[in-house]
Amino acid sequence: MDSEKPVIPEKSATSNSSHDTQTSNSTAEAPTEKINMPKRLIALLIFLVVISISGLMAKQGVLFCILTLFMVLAIIGKQKAGLLMLRVYTSLQLAIASALPIVLQDPDNMVPSEPSSYAIGSFSMQLPDWFVFGVLIIISFVQVWIAFTPKVSRYFSRAINLNIMR
Repeated sequence: MDSEKPVIPEKSATSNSSHDTQTSNSTAEAPTEKINMPKRLIALLIFLVVISISGLMAKQGVLFCILTLFMVLAIIGKQKAGLLMLRVYTSLQLAIASALPIVLQDPDNMVPSEPSSYAIGSFSMQLPDWFVFGVLIIISFVQVWIAFTPKVSRYFSRAINLNIMR
């Protein structure tokens, strides 16, 4: 089967000028480029949702988990407030994770440190504290990198509006 391409007639030079201004105004108002959500942002949102739901199930920081889920909804809705909250959230998380080793080291309580034990279901292991803090800092750094990537900021198309429920 031959598929023919439709022929689009060219504009003539004698076209109506009011019609030209009307079409140019309508094309200026309607954005032609649709920006999809970046894959790294999707991965970060899935991570935040899983962490928030596990926090709700364990009843640990329930209010913080609910606010994180609202932030995820604002990000899905392309709200600039969602981008602002994501950037503040990840920056504070990196600062807190980086300060944890200093804050938790109490010279009055210097007991020989044993490796911390972690159990997930029937799987149990012992890890040194420096390894756990290192992993937390790396995860926080990756979150900050994703939040400040130009591709992620281009995804948010609405005017600056701090109403996350709009």
